[in-house]
Amino acid sequence: MLATATAMHAATVDFSVVSVPEESGLELTKISVNSDFVCLPKVKRTGKRVDWFTNRVLSLMPNTNNIAYLSFRNNTTNIFLKDLAKQGSSRQRTNRTGVIDFSFSPDGKTLYFSESRGKTTQIFSTDASNGYVCRQITSGANDYSPIQAPGSAMVFFARTENKGGCSIWSYNLKDNFLSNYSPGQNPCPVNKESALIVSRQTPGGNAELWKINYDTGVEECIVSATDKSFTTPMISPDGRWIVFVGSSVVEGQGVAYHNTDIYVCRIDGTDLRQLTHHAADDLSPIWSHDGRNIYFISQRGDADATANIWRMTFTE
Repeated sequence: MLATATAMHAATVDFSVVSVPEESGLELTKISVNSDFVCLPKVKRTGKRVDWFTNRVLSLMPNTNNIAYLSFRNNTTNIFLKDLAKQGSSRQRTNRTGVIDFSFSPDGKTLYFSESRGKTTQIFSTDASNGYVCRQITSGANDYSPIQAPGSAMVFFARTENKGGCSIWSYNLKDNFLSNYSPGQNPCPVNKESALIVSRQTPGGNAELWKINYDTGVEECIVSATDKSFTTPMISPDGRWIVFVGSSVVEGQGVAYHNTDIYVCRIDGTDLRQLTHHAADDLSPIWSHDGRNIYFISQRGDADATANIWRMTFTE
């Protein structure tokens, strides 16, 4: 489920370019190297439509300088840790076969991840720093995108239902109780609120960002466009901004490239901005601990379209 862009797209895009004129205000730095074998979420293009694997495959380990990412090595996909303060190789953190996505607990002590095993995908937890012992915490046919709410015992996740739609669930770490809330995927808890920012698909096939209060049931669409899709929201450390992936079109020389870029908006959906404009696919954005930078995965800066982790500055 993880791959680089399609061959047609790769043949028509100059991936060696690090940035384009529309990104002149950004400071872009490549964090990984090709030998890290960073996984890029799969992107599919059909005519004028672009779809992509929306799950989060980057995460900063709380209270450390480590960034975690998915790496494909020896025909397996696992989580690796890279120290941002040092140059050197990465450290393997899971010893599985098909990890799909992951996140750290707010205190940085636990790593939650989903793994594809045959026709099922379930969620597991493991110690974030030591050992490979794992505990399975869900048993649905297709559970993914686990994320623990700050100050809470609830781990939220998405589940693909029998009819093909996705809905938000939670697992309570204290009593093992499962709860179902509302349609959506890519849940991101809002700090100090009983609320989530989620991505939800429209009847027309586009994706929007919604804020869902799981105590009151109040739901509000905060980011929507008739010609774009938006997924994979992550809230800034100060709770004021959301970074996410959105579809885009790059036009030039009579050709239109449909790709994915990084966007931001304020927590209420206002002040929507497109940050990246490269024809390469930019995916899975996350915030730095201080909120001054955004990390993401992209094929930019490499003639062979090899995916790497990049960092860009964020200025309000």
